Amino acid sequence: MLSQPEPTGRTTPGLTRRMLALAAGAVMTLGLPALAQTELTDLAKIRASGVLKVAVYKANPPFSDGMGQDQTGLDVSIAGALAKELGLRLSLLPFDAGENMGDDLRNMVWRGHYLGYGPADVMLHVPVDKHLMAENRQVLILAPYMRQVLMVLHDTHKVADVRSPEDLKGQPLAAERGSGAASVLMGYGGGLLRDQVSILETGVAAAEAVATGKAAAAYVTRAQAEAVVSKQKGETHLQLTPLQLPGLPGNGWPIGMAIKNQHKDLGQAIEAAMAALRSRGDLQGLFRQHGLTLTAP
Repeated sequence: MLSQPEPTGRTTPGLTRRMLALAAGAVMTLGLPALAQTELTDLAKIRASGVLKVAVYKANPPFSDGMGQDQTGLDVSIAGALAKELGLRLSLLPFDAGENMGDDLRNMVWRGHYLGYGPADVMLHVPVDKHLMAENRQVLILAPYMRQVLMVLHDTHKVADVRSPEDLKGQPLAAERGSGAASVLMGYGGGLLRDQVSILETGVAAAEAVATGKAAAAYVTRAQAEAVVSKQKGETHLQLTPLQLPGLPGNGWPIGMAIKNQHKDLGQAIEAAMAALRSRGDLQGLFRQHGLTLTAP
């Protein structure tokens, strides 16, 4: 009978490499590192990070406004409630509006800014519009949470009633720079009111001009007007009146959110979270907190 050699405690380098390779293969077979190689879904990646990155506009009161990360407004509150509902921490990405909505969606949703800012997981305050969707197929626009409606905020001491734009003739008016409301108001009737209109940086600033007596009326969104009126304690001479001008939607337009087109799981989670906030009355409470009316999208 042949005697077995005594173990030396040494292993040849070639055998060591082969043993390590076999060991690695065995571990892979057991599936232990397979998780590291499995592609996580969009939602799983976000949950793993523990953070929901939400893009909000700068200088967009009453929705989002402030310096740096110190943003306040309805959209900021909604972003916080959404993150909490999803069990995540909120990280705001405030950004300056681009030349058009397509620029904003590219910079903050599907590609990121060329300066390295973004993209976010979700962007708020996006019009739910079929033409916008058709022109930006890299994104999904979903979860409408309000409806924007244009109205006239007027001082009843100066303009008792507004039934048509002619009722505003001869009065100092205000509107928001770059808005459709300003363009249509100034172009109405071939420029009938053009010389009366002062263009201010925001719709809230235009509404404030009425509250402070600098303008008799302002053509702004209902939310912009309500944000100002809600702070005028005891004042009853400020009135909101609907006024549809040619070229503008009569029933306003819904506002929602945007995510990357392929992020289906995240989209479903957002839809479910917003439905829960709405059904419990939390969403209405956020609107009320900011002095606004929740309008069905």
